Amino acid sequence: MLYENMVPGVFRDRPNRFIAHVEICGVSETVHVKNTGRCRELLVPGARVWCQRFDASTRKTKYDLICVEKGQYLINMDSQAPNKAVGEWLSGGGLGKIDALRPETVHGDSRFDFAFQKDGKQCYLEVKGVTLEENGVCAFPDAPTERGAKHLRGLQRAVSEGCECYALFVIQMRPVRYLHPNDGTDPAFGKALREAAAAGVHVLAVDCLVEPKKMTIGDPVPVVL
Repeated sequence: MLYENMVPGVFRDRPNRFIAHVEICGVSETVHVKNTGRCRELLVPGARVWCQRFDASTRKTKYDLICVEKGQYLINMDSQAPNKAVGEWLSGGGLGKIDALRPETVHGDSRFDFAFQKDGKQCYLEVKGVTLEENGVCAFPDAPTERGAKHLRGLQRAVSEGCECYALFVIQMRPVRYLHPNDGTDPAFGKALREAAAAGVHVLAVDCLVEPKKMTIGDPVPVVL
């Protein structure tokens, strides 16, 4: 997936989860943060960031904050990017030959990010974007998420009904060593993930090649449950 009109800046502060102040070309700009998560380890004063510029006449802010540099990593923190990148990846054969690919599909009391047919089976796939990293090890989630655990329970039920299901963690950087559930932050999610895996849900993770103007699904990453 591609971005246009990207410009560098320096992060200053984040008054609330929706906006940040970024210095761009020597001017303090109020920018929209495309990730409502905490991201405290990413958005630190002085961090170099990349923002996408828009026509200010159609928006409240002229910029969206897309990427941030953290040590050796350029991390895409756009929460909408993983689904877009996965849609391209699936269409390009990321999970092999599939048919009838559809986004945002309801099954039971859950709405999954993608549905498709593979080897004659109905399949559902839920995407989780990952930006939390320490010493090359990634974790999800960075804040408690009952919604995330509910998605996993929904995938588990779909498997019990004969469907093929996937939980795909999209790590918005590379390279990393492995991913694990963040039990210290959300033990209920970790428990739901292990139960889903034991029930037959495919738990996968991939890294991403991140550039200021682009994010592309890269290679598989081990998941340690």
